[in-house]
Amino acid sequence: MHRRSSATWLALCYAVLVIYASLYPFWPWRVPPSLPWPGVIGLPWPRYWGRFDLWVNMAGYWPLGALCFSAVIRSGGGAWRALLLTGLGLPLLSFSMETLQYFLPGRVPSLADFLLNSAGAALGALCAWAVLSLGGLDRWNGWRERWFVPQSAGALALLALWPVGLLYPAPLPLGLGQLFPRLREWAAQLLQDTPWELVPKELADELPLPPGLEAIAIAMGLLAPCLLALSVARPGWRRMPLVIGAAALGVTTTAWSTVLNFGPDHAWAWLTSTTAPGLILGGVLALLAAFMSRRANAAWGLVVLTALIALMAEAPSDPYLLESLQFWEQGRFVNLYGLAQWVGWLWPFAALAWLLYGVTQSDRPRDRPGPPRAAGRSEGQAERDGPHDPPVGENPETTIAR
Repeated sequence: MHRRSSATWLALCYAVLVIYASLYPFWPWRVPPSLPWPGVIGLPWPRYWGRFDLWVNMAGYWPLGALCFSAVIRSGGGAWRALLLTGLGLPLLSFSMETLQYFLPGRVPSLADFLLNSAGAALGALCAWAVLSLGGLDRWNGWRERWFVPQSAGALALLALWPVGLLYPAPLPLGLGQLFPRLREWAAQLLQDTPWELVPKELADELPLPPGLEAIAIAMGLLAPCLLALSVARPGWRRMPLVIGAAALGVTTTAWSTVLNFGPDHAWAWLTSTTAPGLILGGVLALLAAFMSRRANAAWGLVVLTALIALMAEAPSDPYLLESLQFWEQGRFVNLYGLAQWVGWLWPFAALAWLLYGVTQSDRPRDRPGPPRAAGRSEGQAERDGPHDPPVGENPETTIAR
């Protein structure tokens, strides 16, 4: 039996990133006055392109090739099937994106981009194949078996995406999920000049959150990914490094985002008398949660994420931050950072959906058909399987007496 791999989810997410970056800004669509012959197959060679174009087109498809190769292998496919996907499927994806750029006036299709994208995908697949040949996949499987339960692919993918959402500066540090104010803005634009027109909410009328609520929101922002990780972590001492690592990753990514936005001199300007207590509170609660069961962590994760979304819906946007982000968003990495903003908006809702699924799962491993096993378990087998409850309806004391 092959377990679902987090590489599959990450490959799908990265494919969305590629489509997003290739077709941004998605509007306006129009039929070009002329197309190269035959049809849209003849991609033109660019007149001008620099070293940056060479680097970004090849490096952009390199992770996608590695992830797709790993996803096929982890799902039970052979190396040749994985190479076929990365050698034909990903170039076809790149060709489709370059062809669709004919219909977007703001984008320029390029044969060089297609060739570089295909080369990057092939290079990523070859790197993943080299890791597989050296036994890296087996070591990863062993590490994942010791640290996480089998049904952890989606949670691990969400944890890998969490730092991406933190790259885009939020109104509060670690404050993801501010989607409802954006939905209100879009609804106001959509219903403008109609009987259902919404009254716009001015920034000047928005009141900042009290310092206590800001600290709670920051604590919830740190606690949420920790609870997600603990909901799929095996019991034992390994839970503590997971919590400490998640906290360190969140703080480091927030500092890096501040560096990208305001410069190296302001890397720790966000660490104020309000944010520090929130980080401490979130870290202490996460360490205490390490002693709870997986289902309890999933249940509390639902509560924490709901509270985080509610608090971020009331957090006002900083007009000075919005003004400073105008230059930042128009840089060369506009597509990446635009997607990082979407990840930051949607990540808590995706984590809610995953935890809602996780809270319905039993901590006891599923019974699998196979030859009868000995009554006792070895120490290594017990560590891999984790603790489990006796069958339903059976007295634990009777089980021990046997």
